[in-house]
Amino acid sequence: MRAEAQSSVDQINQALALLRRFLDWDKALRRLDELNAKVEDQALWNDPKAAQEVMRERRRLDEAISATRNIEREMADNIELIELAEAEGDEELADEGVKALAELSERAERDKVSALLAGEADANDTYIEVNAGAGGTESQDWASMLQRMYTRWAERRGMKVELIDYHGGEQAGIKSATMLVKGENAYGYAKTESGVHRLVRISPYDSNARRHTSFASVWVYPVVDDNIDIEINESDLRIDTYRASGAGGQHINTTDSAVRITHIPTNIVVQCQNQRSQHKNKAEAMNQLRARMYEAELQRREAEASATAASKTDIGWGHQIRSYVLQPYQMVKDLRTGVVSTAPGDVLDGDLDKFMAAALSQRVTGEKVEVEDVD
Repeated sequence: MRAEAQSSVDQINQALALLRRFLDWDKALRRLDELNAKVEDQALWNDPKAAQEVMRERRRLDEAISATRNIEREMADNIELIELAEAEGDEELADEGVKALAELSERAERDKVSALLAGEADANDTYIEVNAGAGGTESQDWASMLQRMYTRWAERRGMKVELIDYHGGEQAGIKSATMLVKGENAYGYAKTESGVHRLVRISPYDSNARRHTSFASVWVYPVVDDNIDIEINESDLRIDTYRASGAGGQHINTTDSAVRITHIPTNIVVQCQNQRSQHKNKAEAMNQLRARMYEAELQRREAEASATAASKTDIGWGHQIRSYVLQPYQMVKDLRTGVVSTAPGDVLDGDLDKFMAAALSQRVTGEKVEVEDVD
């Protein structure tokens, strides 16, 4: 079989192996049989909420299993087609088979990523919070670049972005910003972006044109819907108000409409200033607090469920997940998965899908790829 066809087959098999591992194939088949039996039981429909949950789980499993089987069948059919075409010397037919395998490989990758987005909150909207590291203007400018990167990524996927909180830098960039990203599977795709991002470049703020390294942290947490109960005691909260300022200090409110809430037991701090009403800002800040507390609970569950969770859930300030090098050469390297792009301009313009897909896959396999750091 031709090399390009074999390459597609290898990629398809890798995607199928990951899908089967993620689904726990034999267990998934038994579970689907159980759900089908439940759906046929008329008693289930006496409880609409329970019936809806069963139907949701059944649909997800059925779609994932059917997609896997369809890919396996189409791959076998195309391999047979290519072998027959080569045996008969029909180059045109063989070319069609090779093209079909390449297209199937792309579909298998998409189906793999879709199947990996089956977590409890993956379908939810998400908050993305960016904070500049130490380093003044350099890091603040880098934080603003990251804010733009995630905004562009969301827009590429047809998602809506709302700026919830914004603190501009003294000369350029931002000290911090919190965005609300609304769209299908927003949290599922973005959740692996939490961590420290490093930029290496010739500084536009250095008159001597020296190379600088800047850091910024990203924190991603899901919007909590009404079906998820997060208990928060008012006595555990400290609520402060202050005057809000617009992006870049373009306007300053004359009332203390901005709200900062500190959850004392966990020291989680959230804030909102995008609304003119203090009441609305407080409501949005409470939504953020519930989301942050829920995200912490998801991380705790993941840590308990996986022996390799330490490498996957460490999002402390010292944990760098990706390096973006603009000079002396151009490269973006993910330090967890080893995925590399030699087009940092595209990445900073929101081309993040392959980084997200690889990180999602790593959560299933538990395999950490050792790569050299980028200076």
